[in-house]
Amino acid sequence: MSYYSKFPDKEALFKKADTLQDWTSPKVNAHMHTPYSFSAFENIPQALDMAVAEEVKVVGINDFYTTDGYAEWARECEARKLFPLFNIEFISLNREDQVNNIRVNDPNNPGRTYLSGKGLSFPVQLENPYLQQLIDVRNESNHHVEQMCTILNLVLEEHGANFKLSYPDIEKEMTHGNVRERHLAKALRLKIEEHFSADESKIEFYKKIFGGKKLKSDIIDFAAVENEIRGNLLKAGGGAFIPEDPAAFLDMEAVRQIILQSGGIPTYPFLADDAKGNFTDFEEDKEKVAGLLKERGIASIEFITTRNSVKVLEEYADYFYKNGFVVTFGSEHNTPAMEPIELFARGKTPLSPKLMEINLKGASVTAAHQYLVAKGEKGYVDLKGEPDVNQRDMYEKLGRALIEFANQY
Repeated sequence: MSYYSKFPDKEALFKKADTLQDWTSPKVNAHMHTPYSFSAFENIPQALDMAVAEEVKVVGINDFYTTDGYAEWARECEARKLFPLFNIEFISLNREDQVNNIRVNDPNNPGRTYLSGKGLSFPVQLENPYLQQLIDVRNESNHHVEQMCTILNLVLEEHGANFKLSYPDIEKEMTHGNVRERHLAKALRLKIEEHFSADESKIEFYKKIFGGKKLKSDIIDFAAVENEIRGNLLKAGGGAFIPEDPAAFLDMEAVRQIILQSGGIPTYPFLADDAKGNFTDFEEDKEKVAGLLKERGIASIEFITTRNSVKVLEEYADYFYKNGFVVTFGSEHNTPAMEPIELFARGKTPLSPKLMEINLKGASVTAAHQYLVAKGEKGYVDLKGEPDVNQRDMYEKLGRALIEFANQY
């Protein structure tokens, strides 16, 4: 039975929409990673219980390379009267930007471009060659982590460790089949906790494997320790770093096609301003970015709000919304650090009413898109990626009514 079978028909939903005038609530978090890739959460119920406690009513699963968590996400959202958004994330490569040394939304790797798909079909019905491309890129990502695990064990042996990491055990015990380098960092921290009883011994061992660098974090700040493991061992310059094969990254257009064929809306995740107010080469001119995204068939953007100032969020979100883009916000939760589900800008600054409205409208378009595609109708974007911008307000109203219905029933 379709998840959407419990919802009223379009006519009833539009009638309900006419009574809904509040566009600053309910709260939305449209981008959350789960343990189906890597996450701060132990499990999906934990994430959604936090959402309920913080009065966030619309929640988007957004894992790397996988839709495996969708069924659990839908089931647990329904139990809590939350509206689920079904999303996915990829790392793609734009070779033209790479050749021209343009940093897009990866500040360290020119041409490398993160893309999300919003509002995918549930259940996903993806056929070849697109399904095989998705399987291959996920397998290649896992294989890269497996190679790093092998090198990491050599580092441990070199420094006299009487233990090593087991990639099969990490995959079986810590993941749902999608292995990230953050799993390696967590596994190593747990092994060190297990084999050294005294904090001084742990700190000294970290110094050894970090090539003489002292641990900067408090030993009991697990999230920070794992980040240091990742930075000192698994990233460029680290003892277990292995460069990723460019062939492992799908072309940006190939990723866009996988998203479209999965029923979703291709979405560009902005980095926007960093703590020093800097932007990447690609993002610093918002007018130019808007034109390039349209040329590349991207009609939707998103922000991870804790990265950015409220001023920049308002400037960019408002500009792109007024220029026909769907705009959503999320928290990501793709690190060991546990942060709120409710969204804040940098420095725990609350989002303004303008930002709350733009986010809810973007989530509403995504909700309506999911609902219509599930019923075999045309969604907000067609299979070519063409958005129905002239009817965007209709999708907003339909989606707002869907969200309201899910929150009440």
